[in-house]
Amino acid sequence: MTNFNPLAKILDDNRLTGLNYVDWKRNLIIVLTADKIVYVLNAEPPELALTDATEEQRNAFDKWHEADEMAKCYILASMTNVLQKQCQDLVTAKDMMFHLKEMFGEQSRSARQTAMKNLMSTKMVEGTPVREHVLKMISFINELDMLGAEMDTETKVDVILSSLTDSFNQFIMNYNMNKMDVTLSELLNMLQEAEDLIKKEKPTVMLAEKLESTLKFKAYGQEL
Repeated sequence: MTNFNPLAKILDDNRLTGLNYVDWKRNLIIVLTADKIVYVLNAEPPELALTDATEEQRNAFDKWHEADEMAKCYILASMTNVLQKQCQDLVTAKDMMFHLKEMFGEQSRSARQTAMKNLMSTKMVEGTPVREHVLKMISFINELDMLGAEMDTETKVDVILSSLTDSFNQFIMNYNMNKMDVTLSELLNMLQEAEDLIKKEKPTVMLAEKLESTLKFKAYGQEL
């Protein structure tokens, strides 16, 4: 297939055969996102009145159909000949994806369950950089999004916060008290700042605990 952009090579190398539907769909979304046309997989085509249509409406209509034709080319060119014949007469890229979902959707469901299990069971290990952990969680969330799972931003944030170690308890308490509303990227930056503060405070806390332990030991010796 002719590469409309350099990323299209991943579709060349991983054509849809059926069993690889989940991976193929993920790659397709990457390519369509890079070309800024992924919206045609979900959006309905704009309506255009036969008469009295404004220039803005005509431009929106033409832009959508141009994007849809490009998406259809990517889809058809990245599958086997047998699948091409089944999809080539479908009107829109959205229709093609719906047809393919009906054929291979069970793979998506199984993959979605696995991704959800990975997300919910992953817990931050003490000593692991918070950036590394949160990026791992976001990768599971992104995978669920691509597989069609519906999860609002607040729930995504809650899942990430619940996976953190106890050292972030104060941060979580402050976050909840202030009823913050942030994106996952903003949450990542906030957690990295909190991690820096925790690292600075930890030696002081350890010193205080050691001093408290020493005082208790001396007091016990005096009693004897």
